[in-house]
Amino acid sequence: MNATAIIPTENARRYLGQFVKHFAHKLPFVRHESNERGEVEFPLGLCTLDADATRLSIIVNAGTADEMDKLKEVVDRHLIRFAFREDLAINWQ
Repeated sequence: MNATAIIPTENARRYLGQFVKHFAHKLPFVRHESNERGEVEFPLGLCTLDADATRLSIIVNAGTADEMDKLKEVVDRHLIRFAFREDLAINWQ
């Protein structure tokens, strides 16, 4: 199972870097130096992030619908915290 969110924001690379760095001390991760791509491997599933100057794209993969819902909730909660200066529109497809 997977879900995708494309979030319009001029701070996409910053949020990607903060997100990956936040979990890097306790979970397996990959982050490119430019903050254009990153991954965090949660126990619930994999979160893959891609950023450019205008948007942050996120794909989450999980084994069950329940794990997917929980993983999306973790991603949402942390991104909203990092982006407290703007109102992010996170719409999962």
